[in-house]
Amino acid sequence: MNASNLKPELGPTQPHHPSRREFLVTGSKLVAGSALAGVALPHVHAAADNTIRLALIGCGGRGTGAVANAMSAGGLVLGDDGGTKRAVGTGAGGPIKLVAMADLRQDKLDQSYAALSQSLGDWIEVPKDRRFLGFDAFRHAIDCLRPGDVAMLTTHAAFRAPHLEYAVEKGVNVFMEKDFAADPGGVKRILRAGEAADKKNLKIAAGLMCRHSSARQALIQKIRDGAMGDIQLIRAYRMDSGYFMQPFPQGENELLWQLSPGHPYQFLWSSGGVFIELMIHQIDECFWIKDSWPVAAHGVGGRFAGSTDASQNLDSYSIEYTFADGTKALVTGRYIPNCYDDFATYIHGTKCAAKFSGNIHAPNGCLYKDQRIEPANIAWRPAKETVNPWQAEWDVLLSAIRNDKPHNEARRAALSNLGAIMGRAAVHSGKLITWDEAMASDFQFCSNVDALTASSPAPVQADAQGRYPAPIPGKTVEI
Repeated sequence: MNASNLKPELGPTQPHHPSRREFLVTGSKLVAGSALAGVALPHVHAAADNTIRLALIGCGGRGTGAVANAMSAGGLVLGDDGGTKRAVGTGAGGPIKLVAMADLRQDKLDQSYAALSQSLGDWIEVPKDRRFLGFDAFRHAIDCLRPGDVAMLTTHAAFRAPHLEYAVEKGVNVFMEKDFAADPGGVKRILRAGEAADKKNLKIAAGLMCRHSSARQALIQKIRDGAMGDIQLIRAYRMDSGYFMQPFPQGENELLWQLSPGHPYQFLWSSGGVFIELMIHQIDECFWIKDSWPVAAHGVGGRFAGSTDASQNLDSYSIEYTFADGTKALVTGRYIPNCYDDFATYIHGTKCAAKFSGNIHAPNGCLYKDQRIEPANIAWRPAKETVNPWQAEWDVLLSAIRNDKPHNEARRAALSNLGAIMGRAAVHSGKLITWDEAMASDFQFCSNVDALTASSPAPVQADAQGRYPAPIPGKTVEI
């Protein structure tokens, strides 16, 4: 698969489940119109003093789709009038507008603005002087907000901490996408910013949307009520055809090339690497199921013989997390063509087994009668979700803002991210990594991320063949 598209290839047996990431644009055309069909939109004519204003920092498909989720929290639905989408109905959630946008690339900003304007019309109020470019563009976009508004932080993980810190300093609420940090040093910054937000009564939502899945919440309640007995083992898998990267083309701006679409996932400094980008949701599910953080992790991984991938990623990861009570969570990622694919999380308790989530985060969990994970052996299913979790996380955030209820997911998100970093470090280093070691670490891949400009050297640089250094177990240090 080309590195510019990190969405897994769906085989003939894999059903398609739309997600926020499918809100992608080509020019001003919506590639996935279903991302907006049927979503709710706020009333554009509501009183201006009740309007929550948004600033989008990071205008890729993930950020653009998050704007649609935010807009839908007002209670209106999209209709279709002669091919032109329009808002119909009366919303109860209050008015919302996008008022500023920021990105490193003009083409991404233009595509996002065109798609949102075409689909959401008057709720997109971003004139040219509020569309900002460059490494400091986030500051200008956040400066357009006022207390009570929301900064949407949807760039890559390396930049999440400085962007969050500035938003908290300016006194605005935050929606921040995963990943939240590429390294332990970044996690500590997120933790400190979250503490500062608490002191200012700011609301922070974090994009681990599965926590807002009603189906998963129902299964968690079953587990807490003892339906599975004691949880002894959790198994999480995400295996697909892979994310090969071509060598760096000599002569280009290496930093900007590394941050161009698709490439950040190939570098540890910018995103934490493809394993954390893909597996953080399921790793977070493991911690949620156990209601605790792991005490240790070890693992193995590598590349298949003959691989010519030029990125920093390995193509297989297998991690064993151990919890304080001795139980285990096994997390497996494999990204190799023509192999068995899987995308699911399973649980084994002393009474029975369960499926917690399915392909592309499908909310198709269930309890089984015993340890046999078979369709004919299902004992219980949760009620069907009426609101998808990408939408639900925005509903919770905006309700907290409008009703001044506590809502700060920064600490939980940062510590789940640290758990993912801990597992990645165990594989990359070949060492057993403890939670205490991870919590104590100040390791950073890029210590000057706040000072990067378009003329800065790239934090990691290609060799003469355009290839980047991959981790070497026994030598690599990331904690």
